[in-house]
Amino acid sequence: MTASINFKRDVLPHLIAVLVFLLLTVVYFAPVVFEDKGMAQHDILQFRGGAQEIMEHREKTGEEALWTNSMFGGMPSYLINTRYSGDLSGIIHTVLSLNLPAMAGNIFVTLLCAYILLITLGMRSWLAIVGAIAFAFTSYNIIILEAGHNTKSLTIAYIPMVLAGLLYALRKNLWIGAALFALGLTLNLHFNHLQMTYYMLLLVLVWGIVEVYYAFKNGTIVELLKRGSVLLLAAMLAVGVNFGRLATTAEYTKYSIRGKSELTVPNSGDKTGSGLDREYAFNWSYGIGESITLLIPDFYGGGSSTPLDTDSETYKAFVGMGAPPMQAEQIVSQGMPTYWGPQPMTSGPVYVGAIVCFLFVLGLFIVDRRWTSWLVAGTVLSLVLAWGHHFSAFNYFMFDYFPLYNKFRAVSSALVIAQITMPLLAMLALWRLFRDREIIKDLDKKLLISGGITAGICLLVWMFGGMASFTSAVDVQLQQAQYPVDALRADRESMMKADAFRSFAFIVLAVAVLYFYLKNKLSATIAIAGIGVLVLADLWAVDKRYLNNGDFKEQVITNYFQPTPADKLILEDKDPGKGLSYRVFDATNPFNSARASYFHKSVGGYHGAKLRRFQDVIDRHISQNNLEVLRMLNTRYAITGDPQQPVQRVPGALGNAWFVEEIEKVNTPDAELEALSGFDAGTTAIVDVTKFPVQEDKFNAGNATIKLTTYEPDYLKYEYQAEAPGFVVFSEIYYEAGWQAYLDGQPVDHLRADYILRAMQVPAGKHTIEFRFEPQTYYIGNTVSLISSILLLLVIAGAIAYGFKKKQREEALAV
Repeated sequence: MTASINFKRDVLPHLIAVLVFLLLTVVYFAPVVFEDKGMAQHDILQFRGGAQEIMEHREKTGEEALWTNSMFGGMPSYLINTRYSGDLSGIIHTVLSLNLPAMAGNIFVTLLCAYILLITLGMRSWLAIVGAIAFAFTSYNIIILEAGHNTKSLTIAYIPMVLAGLLYALRKNLWIGAALFALGLTLNLHFNHLQMTYYMLLLVLVWGIVEVYYAFKNGTIVELLKRGSVLLLAAMLAVGVNFGRLATTAEYTKYSIRGKSELTVPNSGDKTGSGLDREYAFNWSYGIGESITLLIPDFYGGGSSTPLDTDSETYKAFVGMGAPPMQAEQIVSQGMPTYWGPQPMTSGPVYVGAIVCFLFVLGLFIVDRRWTSWLVAGTVLSLVLAWGHHFSAFNYFMFDYFPLYNKFRAVSSALVIAQITMPLLAMLALWRLFRDREIIKDLDKKLLISGGITAGICLLVWMFGGMASFTSAVDVQLQQAQYPVDALRADRESMMKADAFRSFAFIVLAVAVLYFYLKNKLSATIAIAGIGVLVLADLWAVDKRYLNNGDFKEQVITNYFQPTPADKLILEDKDPGKGLSYRVFDATNPFNSARASYFHKSVGGYHGAKLRRFQDVIDRHISQNNLEVLRMLNTRYAITGDPQQPVQRVPGALGNAWFVEEIEKVNTPDAELEALSGFDAGTTAIVDVTKFPVQEDKFNAGNATIKLTTYEPDYLKYEYQAEAPGFVVFSEIYYEAGWQAYLDGQPVDHLRADYILRAMQVPAGKHTIEFRFEPQTYYIGNTVSLISSILLLLVIAGAIAYGFKKKQREEALAV
């Protein structure tokens, strides 16, 4: 007897769910899906600038350039744009996202994974659809897309699938759950936003503690350990699929600003000596009072630049100050600094929804304690971590001592835990209300109390919120610029009160729907549909404040990367050393923009994990206008931003490589960095002899010559001629994990000089020198990824076959 599939029961509800998700996605992102438009996502634009050389090399050769010289003098491409051919999970993602355009695909996958989580719990399809909407349209999911954090978005999107696998494996079928967990974790890791994965693991840790407690209490610890062992193997498989990506990232991290500093007194004020600077990491700390934005979105004024209309007090004030109405309207519509919270700036609040908050509170009363204990604990942990330096006693301890926590910045991102736990507990409450309304004691009373708590908070804010100061740190500068600050504060107050009443209204409507259902005035189907419509209307309207059709434009990438007059002037220089091998310094925005990297090999760029040593040089020397450092980086041109003289020639650029006359020996990294002040880069090389012992310190450079003859991002070939043994410095960034030097085709050692550059002692005569970037971590990791990918596909196929056999046995027993 073969297992039969009842289309109406087993397929149709899920097909309808997918169609609903697709409809919601294409409606929200219609300009992207139907008009091929995009938007100026900051991080995506910077990514395109930094990745241009890598992408051109891939298109030209079909190979991966594992190094790029387009940013910060040169760096590995691992955290920019590297493909791992052994990792086949990207194909699975393409299928799950229906190959929708970026942004649209992200939200569709979030809807799908949240639906899978709720279905594995046993919820009916329509209820799971409502829950998926609550998960996916949380404001943060939309705001990070507007900012261009696409990989962060996708990492978050797969968290519900990971939880679904864990829940199914621990509470239901071990093997099917383990396969789903392996798939979810594989895809979560695939997008390599490890900070989001880290927060997910913290939530799983909290959940695990609760499960262990109940296992001991119920005498099932052996069974838990058994299931946990299988899940551990599934996790190892997921890590294996992503091994190439994880291994190269881990290797690179040691040398980046997220690794340990070699300086005695770390350059950036790092308090731990390892990882990020504490002040930098906690700069974006969510205010304790700001947490109420989970319930009332504009409690702190929304985003740092919010468009206002002609009904605003700020508009009226500008007109009253003598500005023509059209000019005043233009000023306020371009965005005003309405945010008055403690963060330096923000694109918008984390809003999980007024109805979700109400149902979350209801869950505290009616959901089983085994659920509420870890979901509430996870929510509290999320808030505390997001408060950052506002709750320093706990968070500084975490930063200093908790494994890997000091590798991550922008701690406000920890609210991603709450945007998982709160909708989940809310949906569990809603599910229990519909499933067990007859057996829950005083359910109508608990419903009214939960609504009263959340709606009451909103009502109090609406009535008494005007007692706040509504003062922002930017107000001083605004006053100096003669902005109507008092009017702006009035608008901030108005925004707070309007949203407080708005949240109050949504909660009252949701309570009314559920109350009428409990009193048999509405059917379950109508009540679920009503709640779904209210949740969607609530979240959708707030999301549209931050990402709407007007934000999408045609040819965004093409328009952004139109060459400027400065670019055109520089590109006219067809360097005889092949490949435009000199560098450019964009003085207009050197280290927070990768626009120049699209056209040139840049001294600057944009990246959240620069090489630490290069960051040291930026802080100590480049930012102090040390010309010798720019010379040794072969900086030929500077983009000035001056329309009259858009480009300046940097005097004395030293070329791709040069012979020096002497070595200045130092004994510490501090001394090596300090010696870059006041030295002649063309004649002297600075070497830390404790790491690179050299015997000679004087050389006869004489008539020695060296030139670059072949350039590829990860391959360089030089020809030189020297009458005597010499010492060559290469204007290339030293990175010990992968670069191999060859002299006349034979491997030779090279060393570091001038704190960041490569150097080599060379024999007399006419010779060739080659540098090849051949990181074994990448090649080994890719092989492990391929083997693990094949195993994962076999595990998924096995789980599907097992599911059919299980269904067949159940049907046979039913007969």
